Amino acid sequence: MDLVEPISHQACTGMLTAVGDSLYVIGGKWKLRVIVALRGGNKRFNEIQRTLDGISARVLSSELKELEMNGFVKRIVHTQSPVVVEYQITDYAGTLNEVLQALAEWGTQHRDKIRRER
Repeated sequence: MDLVEPISHQACTGMLTAVGDSLYVIGGKWKLRVIVALRGGNKRFNEIQRTLDGISARVLSSELKELEMNGFVKRIVHTQSPVVVEYQITDYAGTLNEVLQALAEWGTQHRDKIRRER
């Protein structure tokens, strides 16, 4: 059974460009995980790091900067003493809801497949 429908060369080229653009912005091990972690509400840097077991402070800092630059995360500075910095997802991050849901469903399906085959 062939589940993948063939597409034209032009459609393939367009799709490759679009997927490349998407992966450039949200690709990698941590970006989508940071967004998911922030869906539960605003968090401080250390809270995000604890939620994402295994991410270094340097990598998290870099990912947050890139997510902020691309409009997915907002950095909020509370100037009381001591200064508190929180991160929140933006409305624009909501454009990834269907992508995140599809990835979560596929990830569950794939994990189940691997377990059944063992």
